[in-house]
Amino acid sequence: MQAPAKYLVIIDAAGANEAILFSASRDRLADFDAGTEEVAVMTLHLHPHEGAGGPEWDRALAGRSPSERAGAVVYTLDV
Repeated sequence: MQAPAKYLVIIDAAGANEAILFSASRDRLADFDAGTEEVAVMTLHLHPHEGAGGPEWDRALAGRSPSERAGAVVYTLDV
């Protein structure tokens, strides 16, 4: 059974916004276009924080540039 999603990260991917779902341990669960209605529904009434540059995101966002990580928006989902 797959762990529930705890974080939703919106990050630039070559000029398009990508939404990535992560578990509480920051394992990648799914990724999709951030412009979907599902993203709007998931983030309704949530307050994001800017940036995913902290060490807790190093493994999860390996391969992303520092500027992409700094511009990311992170939502903590109600689980």
